[in-house]
Amino acid sequence: MNLAWVLVLPLLGGLVLTLVGHRRIAPTVNVAFALATFLATLALAHDVARHGPFTLAHDWFFIDPFNVFLVALTAFVGFTTAVFSRPYMRIEEDHGRVASARLRMYHGSYQIFLAMMLLALTTNNMGILWVAMEGATLATVLLVSLYRTPASLEAAWKYFILCGVGIAQALFGTILLYFAAERVLGEGGTALLWTHLDAVKAQLEPVVLQLAFIFLLVGYGTKVGLVPLHSWLPDAHAEGPTPVSAVLSGLLLNVALYAVVRGKVLVDGALHSDLAGNLMMGFGVASVVFAALLLRRQLDVKRMFAYSSIEHMGLITFAFGMGGITASFAGLLHMTMHSLTKSAIFFAVGHATQKAGTQVMDDIRGLIRSNPTIGWGLLLGTVAILGVPPFGVFASEFLIITTAMHDHPWATPFLITGLGIAFAAIFGRVQPMVFGKAELPYLPHQPALLPVFLHLALVFVLGLYIPDFLANWYRQAARLLGA
Repeated sequence: MNLAWVLVLPLLGGLVLTLVGHRRIAPTVNVAFALATFLATLALAHDVARHGPFTLAHDWFFIDPFNVFLVALTAFVGFTTAVFSRPYMRIEEDHGRVASARLRMYHGSYQIFLAMMLLALTTNNMGILWVAMEGATLATVLLVSLYRTPASLEAAWKYFILCGVGIAQALFGTILLYFAAERVLGEGGTALLWTHLDAVKAQLEPVVLQLAFIFLLVGYGTKVGLVPLHSWLPDAHAEGPTPVSAVLSGLLLNVALYAVVRGKVLVDGALHSDLAGNLMMGFGVASVVFAALLLRRQLDVKRMFAYSSIEHMGLITFAFGMGGITASFAGLLHMTMHSLTKSAIFFAVGHATQKAGTQVMDDIRGLIRSNPTIGWGLLLGTVAILGVPPFGVFASEFLIITTAMHDHPWATPFLITGLGIAFAAIFGRVQPMVFGKAELPYLPHQPALLPVFLHLALVFVLGLYIPDFLANWYRQAARLLGA
């Protein structure tokens, strides 16, 4: 029953907001549906904590500690982003960047996007997972193109084409997975049920499964933003509304990587080799280094933090590629820290760019004086994402690096170099934005900065202490992935 609410509420919200999304009450309705969805995910997580993994609807849905953790994280960031978007989108409307009629599409598409993300995470069917990812792509294309400027339309078109090509590769990988499974499980939809595949993974044809994983990695890796499949990501983050940038970095990238990791578990059991892990580690290291080298060249603040997302998703991909309980634990922890921290940064950046009237970093100065809460939010978020202790990003990065030193020492210099370059580039850009000499105008609506400091407070606390229930949650999920 709780799963039904998790899936139905955002779909219902999308329908309601498609009808009334242009009215003044729409942002509050959007927040209400997002909050109700988050509460439903907490009830679902409680079910897993009490009863363990379970399937529903004739095994078409599967809930375990791995995906229910991501379900709760997705719904939480979706809720806080909805809170942030209330004043943000009103200011955009006051500035003439978006018409009130277009807000109907924004609010409706936002809820549909959340629904597709939650469906992708909870379905047991690899084919439905692909359909949900495609639905999320279509919803976010509409969100990225919301401003209808030439740049936003170009970014949305680029996003649609590149991710469309990528999702086509993932479809071919899914077909190959079915081809390998139907010889063992027989014809029909059950051949794509992940729990059924996991039970017989040692009997699946290794060569076919190997090819399937390569296509799944390339396909879903495009949506993760792994180098060299990343080129849509900076444009989509820079040209779409800032709430869209927050959910792209905080949600979509995680869910796409979730699909890759589910495939890796099957391939590891079928091949009894490190092929899948080696591929993921290779893409991960390349993403960390390449994104770090391009950070300093960015002039647009949202593009800069988009490249930071590529860097961190590369680090998470590397962690899952290493395998083992410790590395998987570190990957899950870093996934949590990145989602909370990066969304908080985009919240602060969104209001900062509204105050300045530009996204060019050289034109944004003096945030600490013109609006101290925005300035401190951006500064603390930047310090957190750069891995400065005691924020939780430091703990997860330290765990990943030390595990790499022990198990894969060849990668350690590349990872440390990439993180060091990124630190210098981002801090060097953000410091004058916060402390520079300039005065920016006040905003017509009070910024929603509570989500910024709520996220950063969670990241700070988790850097000092991980509660037992959360640590056990991570361990259970890590055992499922790293055993």
